[in-house]
Amino acid sequence: MNERTEVVCGHCDSVVGLPSDRLKDAPRCPKCHSPLFEGKPVDLTAAQFDKHLGRSDLPVVVDFWAPWCGPCITMAPFYEATARQMEPKLRFAKLNTQDEPAPAARFNIRAIPTMIVFRKGKEIARHSGAMDSSTMSRWLNSIV
Repeated sequence: MNERTEVVCGHCDSVVGLPSDRLKDAPRCPKCHSPLFEGKPVDLTAAQFDKHLGRSDLPVVVDFWAPWCGPCITMAPFYEATARQMEPKLRFAKLNTQDEPAPAARFNIRAIPTMIVFRKGKEIARHSGAMDSSTMSRWLNSIV
C-alpha cells in the first residue's frame, strides 16, 4: 500500500494528501490548482507559520531573514537554488523577521540569516550565518 504525504499548499494553505511516490510528478493543489512545488521558497506570515510547519509531513527549512540584512540578501539566491535542487524531499520557506517578529522571538532568533529545519513542527536543526548552495545542501543532507 502506498503511503501518503501531507503537504501544505504555498498559495492557498490547503493541506493536500498525496501518494508519496507521486511527489516528484509536479503535483497541483486540488483547491487552487497551483503547483505544490515550484523550486522556490514559500513566503510565510506569522498566521501561516504553525500550519505549514505542523501539518507538513516533509521537513520544512525556514530561512529567518530581513530585507535590511546584507548576508540575508547575499544568501537568498543560494537558498532558492537549494530549494530547486532539493524539493520535494524538503519544503523551503522564508519568514521576514522585520514584518513577522513573533515567530522569530518564539524560536529565539538572535542573528540572521538563521535557518531552522522543522519536522512535524519541532526544531531538529539550526544554522546561523549565510551559506552557499553546496554548503547548504551538504548541511541539509546530513540532517534528513
